[in-house]
Amino acid sequence: MHLEENELIRQRKAKLDNISKLGIYAYGRNYKITSDIKTLKDGFSEGSTAAVAGRIMAMRTHGKSSFFDVKDSTGKIQAYFKEDILGSEGFAFLNNLDIGDFIGIKGDTFKTRTGEPTIIVKEITILSKSLRPLPEKWHGLKDVETRYRQRYVDLIVNDEVKSVFAARSKIVSYIRRFLDGRNFLEVETPMMQPIPGGAAGKPFKTHHEALDIDLYLRIAPELYLKRLLVGGFDKVYEINRNFRNEGISIKHNPEFTMLEVYEAYSDCQGMMRLTEELVTGLARDVIGKTQIEYQGKAIDLSKWERVSFADLMQEQFGITPSDSKEEWIKKLKSKGVEIEGKDISRTQVVNIVGELVEPKAGNHPVFVVDIFKEMCPLAKCKADNPLLTDRFELYMGGMEIANAYSELNDPIEQKERFDEEVKGDKRENRVVDDDFVRALEYGMPPAGGLGIGIDRLVMILTNSPSIRDVILFPQLRPQTKTEE
Repeated sequence: MHLEENELIRQRKAKLDNISKLGIYAYGRNYKITSDIKTLKDGFSEGSTAAVAGRIMAMRTHGKSSFFDVKDSTGKIQAYFKEDILGSEGFAFLNNLDIGDFIGIKGDTFKTRTGEPTIIVKEITILSKSLRPLPEKWHGLKDVETRYRQRYVDLIVNDEVKSVFAARSKIVSYIRRFLDGRNFLEVETPMMQPIPGGAAGKPFKTHHEALDIDLYLRIAPELYLKRLLVGGFDKVYEINRNFRNEGISIKHNPEFTMLEVYEAYSDCQGMMRLTEELVTGLARDVIGKTQIEYQGKAIDLSKWERVSFADLMQEQFGITPSDSKEEWIKKLKSKGVEIEGKDISRTQVVNIVGELVEPKAGNHPVFVVDIFKEMCPLAKCKADNPLLTDRFELYMGGMEIANAYSELNDPIEQKERFDEEVKGDKRENRVVDDDFVRALEYGMPPAGGLGIGIDRLVMILTNSPSIRDVILFPQLRPQTKTEE
């Protein structure tokens, strides 16, 4: 197969040489079109002059006439070439073209006997010669790694893939309109940070030569966004790229996109309402309905359920937030959960078990509430139970999509929480962000904060099984020589 592909490339290069010998530049410059193909077909009128440009996707020759399918980013149209219109030399030039080439065509519009909108071509311009043939078959599990690795080819031949990324763009645009319409201010915060904070994740480390300091790609923008609340901005949001040096799976990519929203004088309940309105509005605007399907399971966005994490812990492990660390470990071991290490902290224990407790995928979005204090170092405790936090995690289709809470704005308690979080953690980057504590000491208004995983939300709304299906260029293992 590899030798055959080389032969096909050799043949195409020979055609490129033929084009050059004719004095024609095969990688054209500006080409003036009258409209894109979709606009032309939507308002199609026979007998008008049209000029469009795109990629050849099919070629059919019948004696002294040929039909090409020409495709741009909006659609596809049939082009009809006749020797008595183009002349013998002009028609012979078509022999130098291949599927995959970009061309510009100008001619008159008409419909065939079957009603197919068509351009009968009077002028043809080569805009880019394709030297590699497009794959005849690109679908199927055996090609999935190649599709991710060569996304540009995937987009050419798979319209359904293209539609996913068009939907992703519309989703992000809607989010901006939604928040802008509620007077939120879009901001940008540092992607390189001296202290990686705002989430529990392993960061990527780099070094700044001029300052001679180590920096970390951010794992979350949270602490910087809350500094802006201290500074006097009441409503802020950021659609941000985050980086975590952790595993890759159908739900995880080392580089991912988050929406983070902070609103002064709001709380967890306010963020819950905002989330419902945002996600439901998104489904209506982009998908056109609130009854959606994800991987064979129906999701009804007209009803949002609430489940208590504390109740789940009690039901599944017999654990309560008032138990000691030793009691937690004993109960977990009785259920077959392995706990390693003698110096493990209470926080580490509850985070381990927290990974085991997830609500069952139902037919509605699920807010998981009543989450243990140890799992939420940046969240306020519930007024009626200081061992639980005023926080929710949102699950849809069995995946965690969002996280929100009433923000902790007490600098003394925040410092204590930070100290407890890093206690016993020997990683070099696990230090207290004293500047953030100092910012809180100037006073931060009570606020609600929300984080939504854009990639996972797009997965749900486009019914995509893997996060790599909604990221244009996902991280992949290096390709070996034999695979190239």
